[in-house]
Amino acid sequence: MASLVSILIPAYNAERWIADTIRSALGQTWPAKEIIIVDDGSKDRTLSIARQFASKEVSVVTQPNQGAAAARNKAFSLSQGDYIQWLDADDLLAPDKIARQIESAGRLDSKRTLLSSAWGGFIYRPNKAKFTPTALWCDLSPMEWLLRVWEQNLFMQPATWLVSRELTEAAGAWDIRLSYDDDGEYFCRVVLASDGIQFVPEARMFYRRGFDSLSRVGRSDKKLESKFLSMQLQIGYLRSVDDGPRVRNACLKYLQIDGLYFHPERPDIIGQLEVLAKTLGGELRPPQLPPKYVWIQNLFGCTVARQVQIRCNGFKSLLNRGWDNALFRLGI
Repeated sequence: MASLVSILIPAYNAERWIADTIRSALGQTWPAKEIIIVDDGSKDRTLSIARQFASKEVSVVTQPNQGAAAARNKAFSLSQGDYIQWLDADDLLAPDKIARQIESAGRLDSKRTLLSSAWGGFIYRPNKAKFTPTALWCDLSPMEWLLRVWEQNLFMQPATWLVSRELTEAAGAWDIRLSYDDDGEYFCRVVLASDGIQFVPEARMFYRRGFDSLSRVGRSDKKLESKFLSMQLQIGYLRSVDDGPRVRNACLKYLQIDGLYFHPERPDIIGQLEVLAKTLGGELRPPQLPPKYVWIQNLFGCTVARQVQIRCNGFKSLLNRGWDNALFRLGI
């Protein structure tokens, strides 16, 4: 019998995109699938739109707002699939994404092998998604995969993965304490519980950039504290497996790069990161701003320069979204 795949979609205030996301799940050429949508107490029309797709193949449930991790745990508890496809409510799967990964899984000896895929970023126009290969786009051992993420500051979008039920259960539930970087912490556990990553280059997913509020930290203390906890947990996971020089150096680089999140709002967390860096045999250097902001830092200090950088990045993102939306409406 064909392996059943559970496509699990947590959704919160996603009325603009949820229909397209559900259609991409329904459009999978792999026939043995179930789609479970968990509305996490949305305040917009997300739930009503999702319910329009309810069928024998599509289940829609709702719960009071508890966060993305809790919604994902709920979806998994309702699933029956042999494989799990996590899918955020604004992202898309290529029609043959799951079929190609299942085909590769059929040639494997172990259910603990983690299947990944290519991914491309887009704003409004998925046909313009840019697929840019990185050092993660190949078959790797679990530790090598995680070290490359930190050493090279790389990223793998969560919907790239196809995870067996056995591996999902071995990794454990999503951590409901985390409101930010919960996916980084979760997939760190999944990768370490696996016996390796197999990259399926023909499989593809489309990552919508620039809209998900969960992906923006801003000045939210809750998100900053979640990010800090996630960093501590992930470093602990790696060091429990290997505490050698390469792992420690990768952890130090991770602290250095992601430590920028906490400048200048949370000097208390920065102090704790400095202590953690010392336990790794190194030290945390002051954040290095891009050259175009250095003169602001020299004149007005790091705090002002960092705030200008955040505002400029936000304005640039707004312009990019507006331009892409205009082209989308023109059909270009």
